[in-house]
Amino acid sequence: MKVEVSRRKFLQGSVALSVLGGSLATVPTLFAKEKKAPLSKKTIATLCEMCVNKCAAFAEVENGIVKRLSPNPLFPKSKNMLCARGDAGIHALYDPDRLKYPMIRIGKKGSGEFKRVTWDEAYEAILHGTDKFQGLQQIIDEEKNNRSTIGFCAGEGMGEHTYKNFVGGLLGSKNFVNHSSICLQTTIAGYTLTLGAYGKADLENANYVIMAGANRAEAILTPDTMDMFKRTRGRGLQLIVLDPRYTNTAIHADKWLGIKVGTDLAFVLALTYVVLKEVLYNKEFVSKNVNDFEQYKEHILSNNYTPEWAEKITGIDAHAITKIARDFMAHAPRAIYYQGRRTAWSKQDFQLRRAQAIFTALGGGIDVKGGIVFGKKLSLGSHYIEKPVYSTNKGRVDTKEASFVSVNGTWIGFRNTIIEGRAENAVRAFFSYKQNPMQSVPNTNKTKKMLEMMDLVVTIDTMPSDTVMMSDVILPECTYFEREDPVKSFGGTQPAIVLRNKVIEPMYDTKPVFDIMKGLAKKLSRPMFELAVKHDKYIQEKIEDSDIEDVYEDDAYDFNIVYEHTQEEINKEIIEDQYGEEAYKILKEKGVFYPNMDKYFKKISENEYQYYPEDKKYYTTPGGEKLDSQDTCIDEKAMAALKKNLGTASGKVNCFLESMQRRGVDPMPMWRPELYGEAPEGKFKFITGRDAKHTQNSTTNNIMLLDVMRENYLWINKDQATSRGINHGDWVEVKSSIGAVKIKAYPTIKIIPDVVFYVHGFGSESTGLTFGHRNGASDNLIIEDTVETVFGSAAMHETIVEVRKV
Repeated sequence: MKVEVSRRKFLQGSVALSVLGGSLATVPTLFAKEKKAPLSKKTIATLCEMCVNKCAAFAEVENGIVKRLSPNPLFPKSKNMLCARGDAGIHALYDPDRLKYPMIRIGKKGSGEFKRVTWDEAYEAILHGTDKFQGLQQIIDEEKNNRSTIGFCAGEGMGEHTYKNFVGGLLGSKNFVNHSSICLQTTIAGYTLTLGAYGKADLENANYVIMAGANRAEAILTPDTMDMFKRTRGRGLQLIVLDPRYTNTAIHADKWLGIKVGTDLAFVLALTYVVLKEVLYNKEFVSKNVNDFEQYKEHILSNNYTPEWAEKITGIDAHAITKIARDFMAHAPRAIYYQGRRTAWSKQDFQLRRAQAIFTALGGGIDVKGGIVFGKKLSLGSHYIEKPVYSTNKGRVDTKEASFVSVNGTWIGFRNTIIEGRAENAVRAFFSYKQNPMQSVPNTNKTKKMLEMMDLVVTIDTMPSDTVMMSDVILPECTYFEREDPVKSFGGTQPAIVLRNKVIEPMYDTKPVFDIMKGLAKKLSRPMFELAVKHDKYIQEKIEDSDIEDVYEDDAYDFNIVYEHTQEEINKEIIEDQYGEEAYKILKEKGVFYPNMDKYFKKISENEYQYYPEDKKYYTTPGGEKLDSQDTCIDEKAMAALKKNLGTASGKVNCFLESMQRRGVDPMPMWRPELYGEAPEGKFKFITGRDAKHTQNSTTNNIMLLDVMRENYLWINKDQATSRGINHGDWVEVKSSIGAVKIKAYPTIKIIPDVVFYVHGFGSESTGLTFGHRNGASDNLIIEDTVETVFGSAAMHETIVEVRKV
């Protein structure tokens, strides 16, 4: 990464430099006399952002330097835990490679050649462009005020809503693509359409769990994961793990089944067949809470989804399938087919999630202790933001890429529509916040092509990612230690509200995303309104009947009004409106608040806490059938059979989806053999996943985490490796139809034949990352851009590869 700076600024020692292939380093004032300041110590409640879990923590600060992080035991979700990634958050703050100031591109796109500028100069470049790229004013004028000429994406985070409000709300673009279609969109959709919500697996109280493909011991090491493992191996919870790999989760299981990649749906359908054929389901629950059950039963039985049928597809013994089905129902309602938290695996992923939800429901394990629970979410006060109207705006460009395309879009469909010239209207600018599509979206070369086609690419990030290198304007966000984010309410059986306090002032010339949007609003508001007046007949008509300035201010075209209050003021308002001043004081001081916290919270032992008394936990949603208070002898199966109040329109489980049938999608889960294929002789199916020591592609420059996991390796079945002369640590080439990578081999008996695997997130090409640069292999260089066609999610485990020693 090359950054142009003036000689004067260099001699002043006020600028951080970057060298091609080297790290960023601040230039000290060498000859200044050291003055010892009085020691200042403080502890501040904050919230981790090293993964999606958002664990509560205390930061210990000495003289403005974060010295230590400790878990905050007050948060029911994270309890008294902070994992390796959470501890390594300090390096995210002090990483010498982090982005330190705004920059604009001065070389060829992708060259990594940038010039340091002020924030105003960066905003000016976004508006007017430079000799290297066009600005929004020219682009939107040429597109006659079609705001959807701006595409934008965001990764998961507490500032995502702030960013979306600006680009999607104020600027007005409809072309938003977020992480969901390369994450768990099919899972959430499958469970929501079937049960009314995704829900949460009550692993702490379940007695039987089938965990398929979800590697909780490594992917998301959280308190509920630990609670589950404390009870496995004969200690109260039976755990069945299905995975092509013998993972660290499988180590804790009572039984591991090495299922063939892409066949999970067949496995669930066979379980369902046994339960229906042998009438093992909870009849009372089904009669009160399941729609179209008889139709679903006929569908399963008439298609003859027997364990023997599934054995031929999945590679799992028919007797094992039968036993698991019987054992599951014997333990129901405290029995869960775990929903999963990760991306689509196959083209049939949506139907897999539907089948899982229905199977759990047959045992009555929905909205009940030890099953899938929905709980409660503590409400927050409102802070209303009015959005302007643009009649010239066009719709999404990816609406035809799947049967159902939500407001979150389909990443692969969006990108491919643009680069293949199929978009009905031009997308010429692209904004990215807290996401790295160059490493997170399958088929990296296509993503690169899309960014090269853009007249303007703006990226907001903390690190010089591969996507940053493809940008025209770089806006450096400060890290989560240096900002206060929007207050967040986490629902569940023990709901709570949490606040990420600012721990130290922003370092270098970085800003929170709220302040970045505020600066953009100030620069863009009036010019964007003038373009709207020029092209939009709706606005022109309004001006005829009113003063132009009144329209500008009263109809939300003045973006600045949104930012009249700071993020801190907004947080204070929405808490005090709902819970009063004392609640806000508690939240600021302790980082966590829920009603009666002072009465409910108790330390039970050295690392065990009570958050809510058992009778105050929200295991069921309100509005369902209640027990007679005199009846104390009722058993759990009868309790589960009570009439529920689920989030579907009918309040019941949906076996048959008419909305799907109208779109030409199977209304009930059904195995489609044409959507499944095995690896040809001599080739492999490639699968990918995560590791507990890294978060996606965001931490592979973090030296604290690299110290415990330096790079990724290719898992390959030991017998197949031996037949190819491949030994541990040998370099191999993994090649698919779209690309090839070189990676070190890890021959092992812990992966089934005809499958290879390596951890996602490594192999960055960014020269701004000292330790991440070309360290290991990127999976998205070889993962084909296959989609499941219902919601357009990336089907990550459909790629066939060849492996050879090099």
